[in-house]
Amino acid sequence: MSPIEIEPGRLFVGGQWREAADGARTEVVDPSRGAVVTTVAEAGATDVDAAVRAAREAFDGGAWSGLSGRERGRILHRVAELIRENADELAQLESLDVGKPISLCHAVDVTNAANDYEYFAALAHSLDGAVRNTPMNALAYTKREPLGVVAAITPFNFPLILAGSKIGPALAAGNTVVHKPADETPLSALYMAALLQRAGVPDGVVNVVTGTGPVAGEALLRHRGVDKVAFTGSTAIGRHVAATAGEALKPVTMELGGNAANIVFEDADLEKAVGAIIKAFVFNTGQFCMGGPRLLVARSVHSTLLGILAEAVPGVPVGDPRDPGTVVGPMAGEKHLKKVEEYVDLARKEGGRIVCGGERLDLDGGFYYRPTVIADLSNDSRVVQEEIFGPVLTVQPFDTEDEAVALANSTPYGLASGVQTTNLARAHRVADRLQAGIVWINDWAMLDPAVPFGGVKDSGYGREYGPEALDAYTKVKSVVVSLD
Repeated sequence: MSPIEIEPGRLFVGGQWREAADGARTEVVDPSRGAVVTTVAEAGATDVDAAVRAAREAFDGGAWSGLSGRERGRILHRVAELIRENADELAQLESLDVGKPISLCHAVDVTNAANDYEYFAALAHSLDGAVRNTPMNALAYTKREPLGVVAAITPFNFPLILAGSKIGPALAAGNTVVHKPADETPLSALYMAALLQRAGVPDGVVNVVTGTGPVAGEALLRHRGVDKVAFTGSTAIGRHVAATAGEALKPVTMELGGNAANIVFEDADLEKAVGAIIKAFVFNTGQFCMGGPRLLVARSVHSTLLGILAEAVPGVPVGDPRDPGTVVGPMAGEKHLKKVEEYVDLARKEGGRIVCGGERLDLDGGFYYRPTVIADLSNDSRVVQEEIFGPVLTVQPFDTEDEAVALANSTPYGLASGVQTTNLARAHRVADRLQAGIVWINDWAMLDPAVPFGGVKDSGYGREYGPEALDAYTKVKSVVVSLD
C-alpha cells in the first residue's frame, strides 16, 4: 500500500488540498530545538466559510449521515487500522510538533487515538431509539439523529487524542466536521485528514483548517452553518466560546482547565503513591488538563514524602524527545515555558520553598524546564489556586479527611482528582465528596475511551468518551403514531 501523503501544509477542504485564499502561511516550531521545521496554511474567514460549506453539502447530501451506523462503523474501524499501520509516522509527527517523548507518543497518543476510533466504530451500531409506553392510543417512539456540522476546536497538548475524542463520536453519529487544530501543533491533524480519506470517509465529511484562534477559530465559532461546537482549551477562552455559541443557541461541549488535587492518606502505599504522584505532574511535561499539580499529604507522612520526592524527582529523565529513554520533554512553546517560570518566581515571592527543580534546562535551544516541587505555600497562593500547566508540583499538609476534601475542592476547577489510600471504604467515601469529573484511586491518568471524562465548575461541561459522548453529537426526535 502506498504511504499516506499530505500536501505541504495546505488546508483540507471538501476532500481537496488547497492554499489559504490569501496565501498566508505560519511557522511550525520544533520545541526541542526552538527551530522552524515547516510552514502551514493560515486560514482566514473565506477558507473557514469554504470548509463549513463543504461540510454542509456533505451532510445535506447524505454522503455520510445517509449511511447506516454499521457502514459508518466499518469505515471508522478502518481508520483505527490505518492509525496502527502508520503508527511510526504519527508518533514522529506528534513528537516533532509538541515535543513529546517518542515513547510516550507510541504508548499513549497513537495507541489511544486508534482505540478511540475503534470504540466509536462499535458505538455507531448502537444509535437506537426507544418505544415509550403512554396512556394514549398511539405508538410513541424516539430516534437519535445527527446534529449536522460540528466545529471541533482542539488544543496543543494532545493534538491526536483530543481530535479523535471529538471527530470519532461526531462521525459515529453521522455528523460532518470542520476541525481547527491549535496553531502551534497542526501536523497530525493534516496527516489524519489524509488517513480518514484513505479509510473511505467521503469528501467534505471531515475538513481541516489550520490557523490562529482569533481569526480561523473565531470565524468557525461564529459561522451560522455550524450546528455544534466541541472545544478543549483554557477556561478563559472557554467562557468566550460558550458566550458566542450561546448567541446562536448552538450546543457546546467544553473540556477546560484543571488544577487537580492528589490526596495521599497516612495509610497509602508510599512506594506506589510516589509513582502516581510523579506521573500526575510530569506526564506530558505537565501540559495535561487532568494532571495532578497539587499534592495534599497527611501530616504524619508529609516530611517523609517530601524527602522521597526530593530524591526521586531529579532522577526523572528530561531531554531530547527522540531519545526512547526520555520521560519529560520540552514545553510546547516559548510562551508556555515563560509562564511556568513566572509562576515559580511568584512561588518564591509568596514564601514557597523549592524542594527541587525551579529552573530552565539549557539543552539544544529547546524549551525545557526541570520538574519542580514546591512546599510551604498557603492554600490561597496563586501558585496553588491557578493552573500552571507545566511540570510543577505544590505540596500541602492536612490533618483530617474533612480538611483534605475541603482543600481538594477549594479551587475553581473540577476536572480530575486522585486518592492514594489502602482503605477501601475511605477511597469510595472521599471519591463521592470530590468535585471532579473523574477520580483516580491509587494511580493517575487511567484513561480508556469507554470511560467518560469532563469537568464541573470552571473545568467545563459535557463528557467525552463513553456512550455518553454520543449524546453530545445527536438530537432526539419523538414520533407519535395515532392508532385510532
